[in-house]
This record gives sequence, structure tokens and C-alpha cells, in this order.
Amino acid sequence: MEKNRFKVWELALCAGLAVALMVSAASASAGLPDRLLRLHVVAASDSPEDQAVKLAVRDQTLSVLARPLSGAADAADARRIAAENIPALEAHLREFLQEQGIRQTVAAELKREPFPTREYASFALPAGPYTALRVTLDGGGGENWWCVVFPPLCAEAAMKRLPDDLSRAAGLTEDDILLITQADERYAVRFKLAEWLGGMKNWFVR
Repeated sequence: MEKNRFKVWELALCAGLAVALMVSAASASAGLPDRLLRLHVVAASDSPEDQAVKLAVRDQTLSVLARPLSGAADAADARRIAAENIPALEAHLREFLQEQGIRQTVAAELKREPFPTREYASFALPAGPYTALRVTLDGGGGENWWCVVFPPLCAEAAMKRLPDDLSRAAGLTEDDILLITQADERYAVRFKLAEWLGGMKNWFVR
């Protein structure tokens, strides 16, 4: 009887620990998607030619948005600025494609959509729903390319080394930065749980 009671306490302790970890992960990652604005470019197909067009359109998009977004105070402001610039962005991209002799349609929209976990050299973003500026070429049948335009982490240098000062200035909290860099084992566990929770949330935005 004493042995069975001990097992019950063991199970209760393990369950409590699991719940505590999940609550901790949910708390650490809860506001992260709302403090970011992602860029999502979808190619027309997986052919080498269409993938090259996708990357060229990505570069043009970043070029058009760089100056307007540089004045954003936070992610909400960045979303507002991106939405206001969609007509100008679409016009620029259509003109660019026409000049290159590329006969593809292009459409941009701001939307909340599911993302898988994405790993960069110095940080990673857990799976989950994020707001993104989505640029789709010819219906978008090809591979995606995505990054973060606010804070501005699309540059190769930023992907290799997270600019902490810039990220903090843009509104990322200390917990956000520790989570996405998985600074120690404790945050690595939180990241895995946040990744799992984000994957579950993705089912509700498909």
C-alpha cells in the first residue's frame, strides 16, 4: 500500500513538472509572434528559373520596404507600414518582372499564417502562427523563402549573428532573446515545448 502511494506521488510530481514546463514555455513564447513581422515569398514552381525569380523578388521587396520600415516603432507599427505600402510594392514588383521579361503575376498581402520551426545560424524561431507579408508569384506552387523584416533580421549578417541591441530596441524581451537563441539548457527545453505548442496552434489557422 505504501509502495503504491509512493508511485501516485511520483506520477503527480511528474505531471506537475510537465505542466509547469508547458506553462513556462507558453509564457516565454506567448508574445513572440506579436513582436515580429515576417516576410514570406512563394515561388511559382520549384524549377531553378522560378526559384531564381523568387530570390530576385525577395531582394526587390526588401529594398522597397527597407526605408519605410526603418521608422517603425514596434511590430504593430511595422504591420501598419507594410500594409500601407502593399500597392506601391506590387506596382514596383510588376514593373521589375516586366523589365526582366518575366511573365508572372505577383500579389502581396498581410496575413497571419502557420510557420514551421526555422533555424538560422545564431537563433531559431519556433513553429506557430505569425503575421507575415506574403508575396506570391503565379499562384505560389513552389518552395517558400522567409525571414523577419521587423526587427530587420533578413540580412545574412543578422541571420548569422542576432543583433541583440537592435532586437531589444524593436521590442523583443530578454525572455524572447534567450528563447530564440536557446541560451542554456533550460531555454532549449522551453524552445522544444514552444515548438510543440506552436505546431498545435498552426492547425487552427490552416
